[in-house]
Amino acid sequence: MAREPSSVGVARRALAAQLSSWGLHEVADTSRLLASELITNSLRHAHGPVRVNLRVRGALLRCEVEDASPAGPVPGTPGPDAESGRGMELVDALAQDWGSDRTSTGKTTWFELVIPDPDPNPDLGPHPDPGRARASARTRARHLQCASTHPCRTA
Repeated sequence: MAREPSSVGVARRALAAQLSSWGLHEVADTSRLLASELITNSLRHAHGPVRVNLRVRGALLRCEVEDASPAGPVPGTPGPDAESGRGMELVDALAQDWGSDRTSTGKTTWFELVIPDPDPNPDLGPHPDPGRARASARTRARHLQCASTHPCRTA
């Protein structure tokens, strides 16, 4: 994405469109908020290109923001009147999990959100974790759809 403030809005809209196409309306608002925080941090504090990746594994949505800085995010301790510095606190409060991993070109900062099962189906029969079984089927469909529409990375 371009290294300019308007890229955050462009990324939010692209993320919302992808999540909508995958039927993940339940996590769209939180995903957009948290991705905005990570992208803004990359644009403010890192150099080089910024890239956003989305993945679905089982019942988890993972959003990754790659940049060229090896320095990981530092949660701030802003004063009560500070206008910024709370982004990583939001990520920590709203994400199931988050972290930052060094890469050969910089780092990837990521968060994961649990995908709620919007349509429990009791007719699927007994299974130790029926939600996970349904999520796996949805995940395969999303990966196929994603691969057919654009070159996202899935593992």
